[in-house]
Amino acid sequence: MSADDSFGRLDDDDFPAYTMGRAAEMLGTIQGFLRAIGEAHLITPLRSAGGHRRYSRYQLRIAARARELVDQGTPIEAACRIVILEDQLEEAQRINAGYRHAAGSGNPAAAA
Repeated sequence: MSADDSFGRLDDDDFPAYTMGRAAEMLGTIQGFLRAIGEAHLITPLRSAGGHRRYSRYQLRIAARARELVDQGTPIEAACRIVILEDQLEEAQRINAGYRHAAGSGNPAAAA
């Protein structure tokens, strides 16, 4: 990958740009929190060639939402499940909006 390719990925929400230490610092938490939400299957960090965890901006947003719930007293396993369900609901609503838009345009093939 060239330097130009790397810079282009800086805007990619799914690019694993953050180390575990930096991610924990950004979230204002400890690295153990990131390990715990990984064990609860909320996020799965990518691994560097050396085996170190790397997190994307999307994963950090998900982790931040889980941290909000934990800070409010929700057990970590429940917080992770809530965030997963919220994410699934948002995706379903996005898909439904696409279907409604396609149905409104009179083009049934556009809904697929």
